[in-house]
Amino acid sequence: MPRRPNAAALQKQCDTFNARFPVGQSVSVRKDDGGGTLTQTRAPAEVLSGHSAVIWLDGISGCYLLDRVTPITGGDA
Repeated sequence: MPRRPNAAALQKQCDTFNARFPVGQSVSVRKDDGGGTLTQTRAPAEVLSGHSAVIWLDGISGCYLLDRVTPITGGDA
């Protein structure tokens, strides 16, 4: 069974994402049903309750794990 990342690793994941991608970044998110949705970030990535790196997205209620979000960059469009 894989180990869960510690709080420092989760914070580093968020800091790295936030340094590379501003709020308003276009992203693709893999939803719970396996489908994908194109949207934009509406807040910086953050560590939720000390256990998960998450991001809040436009038009989506709640947040998603940062691991399920792929930024859409100029070369991806």
